Amino acid sequence: MKIGGVTVLPGSRVEIKLPVPPLYTNAALDMPVTVIRGKKAGPALFVSAAIHGDEINGVEIIRRLLTSSFVKRITGTLILVPVVNVYGYTSKSRYLPDRRDLNRAFPGSAKGSMTSRLAHTFMSEIVANASHGIDLHTGAKHRTNLPQIRTSLNDHEALAMAKAFRVPVILNAELRDGSLRATAAESGCPVLLYEAGEALRFDEFAIRAGLRGVVNVMRHLGMLPAVKAPSRALTPQIAQESRWVRAASSGILLPSKNLGDAVAKSEVIAHITDPLGTTPLAIKSPVDGIVIGQATLPLVHEGEALFNVAHTEKAELVEAALPHFYDNLERLDESDFAPL
Repeated sequence: MKIGGVTVLPGSRVEIKLPVPPLYTNAALDMPVTVIRGKKAGPALFVSAAIHGDEINGVEIIRRLLTSSFVKRITGTLILVPVVNVYGYTSKSRYLPDRRDLNRAFPGSAKGSMTSRLAHTFMSEIVANASHGIDLHTGAKHRTNLPQIRTSLNDHEALAMAKAFRVPVILNAELRDGSLRATAAESGCPVLLYEAGEALRFDEFAIRAGLRGVVNVMRHLGMLPAVKAPSRALTPQIAQESRWVRAASSGILLPSKNLGDAVAKSEVIAHITDPLGTTPLAIKSPVDGIVIGQATLPLVHEGEALFNVAHTEKAELVEAALPHFYDNLERLDESDFAPL
């Protein structure tokens, strides 16, 4: 395996700095990559974070992976890229300096815009060397997400990985032109998109759920020894679609539902009022489902997205299982990941 001109031999761990376009101050920038190859051949899994530079939970997930002892004993190859969008990460911004969204620029071009060149580097150096991928994301600024996997339900290999990840909800997300998932799928590399937490914030539960999920996928792929799932393991609910509930007026948001809550169609999930104490306006859910995304800022304008409700008929099963799911995450430690 060769990445960035560096040959990575079986049984080795190599840190690589992939050069990306420098700043206009002539300061050089690099995309940090760590490659861990087992002595035995097997799948090549890439795990990436901060494609959106302000989504930092994934950076911490990968850091914990890098410091875990079990990665020394894997079968196959682990390619870890904690900060893909180094420009946005250093400026605490979702975008690159040219204001483009990296996750709409794949496969990119070596002669295109700054964003396009970064996408091209990732595709030619990382995805080209991988058989599977996991891309780590969070909600946007002032929005938080329940731990969830987004994948295409028509991709049977990706769906099997999603079920192995074991988070509360798997959301059907069709492939979008220019996205990493769509472009990698075209080259035969199934990619999961993990969403959890909020931009520019570390969410400990989201980090632990993501870390354990990555390890679960590694076990599923045969990179780590399989273990028996906990007797009370949460069974993910599959949602075909989700609906954003938007503010019907501007004012102060007073939610009555939170992440993970089951909601019924037409059920009141929040009220909007104002500093003058105007009669609150009720906000209702458009579907039966579970809250998988929520605004965290109480000050809202008309039309702003408030709640993301995944349409699933068994949302109450997720709601009932969530306390046990989070309790298990509280007790998570290195022993949970050590190969037998």
